[in-house]
Amino acid sequence: MLFIVNWTAQPDVERQAAERFLQTRGAPPDGIHLLGRWHAIGSIWGIAVCECNDLAPLAQWAHEWADLFMFDIKPALDDLQVGQMLAEHAARQT
Repeated sequence: MLFIVNWTAQPDVERQAAERFLQTRGAPPDGIHLLGRWHAIGSIWGIAVCECNDLAPLAQWAHEWADLFMFDIKPALDDLQVGQMLAEHAARQT
């Protein structure tokens, strides 16, 4: 399943966040495939898209960084999945 992970830094943690990222590269735990990650310029805000079949590694990953960041994690669908859902919905309407 795909997830969109959005983070924002806790107040006054920029240095700690940078040091931890440089040490760990923000690598996800086993069980998560990181598809991409983007960082906003001029703030400690970012977004990642990842894939996993079990929520436990995703919860672990967020917990490992929870002292520095606030997270908003949402399940996501790709275009193919949304297209299929919309087609099925349209077929039921006729």
